[in-house]
This record gives sequence, structure tokens and C-alpha cells, in this order.
Amino acid sequence: MPKMKTHKGLAKRLKVTATGKIKHRRAGKSHLMSGKSPKRRRHLRQPALLDNKPMVKRLKVKLGQ
Repeated sequence: MPKMKTHKGLAKRLKVTATGKIKHRRAGKSHLMSGKSPKRRRHLRQPALLDNKPMVKRLKVKLGQ
């Protein structure tokens, strides 16, 4: 059976950390910033870790991990 190909669209959006967690960009930062508080905008700059275990498992398969 051939190897599974990496899902390249997903690979550009996510990064797997050294401990195996998935790091992603936060949603809601592309536009309409003026309506959001400075604290909220500041927190949106930071990348987030995905903690949904079933989702992490599926995404790792797509990423070839």
C-alpha cells in the first residue's frame, strides 16, 4: 500500500509542537477589528493549542504524523 500524502492546505495552517500538540492561528482576526476590545485583539495575536483529542488524532493522520 502506498504512503498517505500530507494534506498540504492543512500543513500550511497548523504546526505540530515537539510534545505532539497542534498549534494554530486564532479565528476572528481578519477584519472588523475596531469593534473588538484591545485586550481581545492582543489575545488574538497569540497562537492557540488544540486540545480536542479526537480532532488532534484526525489532524495528525492528515499531516502524516
